Amino acid sequence: MDALDVTVRIVAVLLAFLVLPLLVGQTEHKVMAHMQGRVGPMYAGGFHGWAQLVADGVKFAQKEDIVPAGADRRVFQLAPALALLPYLLVLVAIPVAPGGGVAQALDAGIFFVLAVMGVGILGSLMGGWASANKFSLLGGLRTAAQLMAYELPMLLAAASVAMAAGTLSLPGILGVWEWWWLPWQLIGGVVFFTAGLAELQRPPFDAPVADSEIIFGAYTEYTGLRFALFLLAEYAGIVVLSALTAVLFLGGWHGPFADGLGWLWTLLKTGVLAFGVIWLRVSYPRLREDQIQRLSWTVLVPLALVQIALTGVVKVVM
Repeated sequence: MDALDVTVRIVAVLLAFLVLPLLVGQTEHKVMAHMQGRVGPMYAGGFHGWAQLVADGVKFAQKEDIVPAGADRRVFQLAPALALLPYLLVLVAIPVAPGGGVAQALDAGIFFVLAVMGVGILGSLMGGWASANKFSLLGGLRTAAQLMAYELPMLLAAASVAMAAGTLSLPGILGVWEWWWLPWQLIGGVVFFTAGLAELQRPPFDAPVADSEIIFGAYTEYTGLRFALFLLAEYAGIVVLSALTAVLFLGGWHGPFADGLGWLWTLLKTGVLAFGVIWLRVSYPRLREDQIQRLSWTVLVPLALVQIALTGVVKVVM
């Protein structure tokens, strides 16, 4: 790759990182407004509340930046950035179109994206520990417990796809993907997506930030732009999780006229999954912490093992 090609790829990744999470955030406002009859997000700016996102940005920018007196100041200030930046690195490895439509193809792409996504969770742990607040610490401990419980089924589900494709490279997986993988890897796709929701602490797996129990978990003491960074990290995580699910289990850029419209198929599949994440938020109540742990260890882990066994059987037969 020459310097111009590298520059174009970097700019494309940065634009996706800066724009797509904001679009998800705006969509969440609108979807929740329609599904739950919320009138507030429909008024800002006049027509259909188009300026709601701008209003939110101005609100966060105007709020005072407060660091608790007893907090570990450096860790407290670093946590929001650590929660957000890993998702930028993950976008580098996600293919969006055939014929080199990826910022950087990695031979061990699955390992890279899952490892880096796990680093993003550390931002919540750091924020909870450094805040000098018992509610924040409790939220951080719940985050840690959730990460340990759901990382295993997520890895097992991704391993099933790697076993089926015979490669750990994300472009390599798409290169051998066939339409009949949809029913073949269906169980793994459900496990992967559910585990990803739990790691992002999205409803109904939002016990670490349960406002009715522990105020707002690890983010209780955060205000202004630092709190906004945590929210942006959540939306960036939704984009990354939806894109990875689309690539691993829905064929990514595969579809009619994939050679010219492959990028559009990837975005459409990612968008549909992101809409599903928002829909779940307004449809299901929060699970208790014991229910969250039970779902992982007694349901998702066995299902992921069944998927790996099924993949092995089909590979041997074929």
